[in-house]
Amino acid sequence: MTAGTTDRTTDDGARERRREQRGWYFYDFACSVYSTSVVTVFLGPYLTSIAKAAADAEGFVHPLGIPVRAGSVFPYAVSVSVVVAILVMPFAGALADRTGRKKPLLAAAAYVGSAATTGMFLLDGHRYLLGALLLIVANASLAVSMVLYNAYLPQIAEPEERDAVSSRGWAFGYTSGALVLVVNLVVYSGHESFGLTEGEAVRICLASAGLWWGAWTVVPLRRLRDRKLSPAGEGAVGSGWRQLLATLRDMRRHPLTLAFLLAYLLYNDGVQTVISQASVYGSEELGLDQTTLITAVLLVQVLAVAGALGMGRLARVHGAKRTILASLAVWTLILVCGYFLPAGAPVWFFCLAAGIGLVLGGSQALSRSLFSHLVPRGKEAEYFSAYEMSDRGLSWLGPLVFGLAFQVTGSYRDAIISLVIFFALGFVLLARIPVRAAIAAAGNPVPDRV
Repeated sequence: MTAGTTDRTTDDGARERRREQRGWYFYDFACSVYSTSVVTVFLGPYLTSIAKAAADAEGFVHPLGIPVRAGSVFPYAVSVSVVVAILVMPFAGALADRTGRKKPLLAAAAYVGSAATTGMFLLDGHRYLLGALLLIVANASLAVSMVLYNAYLPQIAEPEERDAVSSRGWAFGYTSGALVLVVNLVVYSGHESFGLTEGEAVRICLASAGLWWGAWTVVPLRRLRDRKLSPAGEGAVGSGWRQLLATLRDMRRHPLTLAFLLAYLLYNDGVQTVISQASVYGSEELGLDQTTLITAVLLVQVLAVAGALGMGRLARVHGAKRTILASLAVWTLILVCGYFLPAGAPVWFFCLAAGIGLVLGGSQALSRSLFSHLVPRGKEAEYFSAYEMSDRGLSWLGPLVFGLAFQVTGSYRDAIISLVIFFALGFVLLARIPVRAAIAAAGNPVPDRV
């Protein structure tokens, strides 16, 4: 093979890699609207209001005869969705690596989640149980789809590209979240001029997130390609579970990778709980109206784009690990400020939202890219199922603690300050990990800056 032929082959490979990267970004663009409009803004307060409407004189609902304070229904549903997700994610990851067919599995998870979200249009009256069920299905589907989506990162980006590619993916997601929130704000704020009740406006905003998720998922499904990583086994389901057990045994040979997963599990639990409970905290504890909450989340989305890209650049200079550690210190400060935030003061809530936006995208994007260096080649989907389990696997604990704190004390302030422990422990564990040694132990090339 001549030098010219080699150069052309290299150029063709680089072009194909960039084409896949551009398609990959669009799954963040598709599904992030669910996290923003549904989980962060509308569903928490709306589901809580439905549960309150169905509650008895003491403020309790009784699903399956169990007394539950109406304000705890939403965080409890989030916790149950995580349990469902961790039962399905390992199987999806093992099956993807065994068959090399990530794309059909990604499509199935995405469209089940999209359908469940679109079905939230049906939530009215006292249908809090239907709302909880649709939330569980949509959240679990999103978690499974993210296992498969994240597993593409080490296949479509060279080691030195991954911080930037991962950060761009998050930036795409926050951009779409901001665009849809602008439309949501118009629909919700002007619902009377559109001939809609407040509840109908909320249900339209919820359903539109599902439609958006399904529509834009077409782009990555057209651009990404499957890679057959290992010979087909006997019976995909059984071999998938056997491969998963083998992977769990294999992961014991990479204790530093496991240490990173534990650190990520802790601090990301705090991140996810803040995201999912922020609107409930703002509406129930601070007495802020829905328009203020939507505007605050819109501010988060806009600044998160700059934050994700900016922290990606910081990582090129200081390394991903140091940049993540700095973001965890900022997260802790945000929670302390949130605890003392005065009620009925939207300006201070906007300041808090600005702080969240600046660290949110970057801390998540850099965690994903850093973990991609710790994955042995050929085990991307399975290891990313473990990563997503670290993302979701104990993220039931944060909402559960949040819900229990409110159930016991009746104060969301006590619940929000309890999350500091997740960031503090995650910081200590991550600081102790020799990242360069961990990458080398996984058999991967060590970038100049990590």
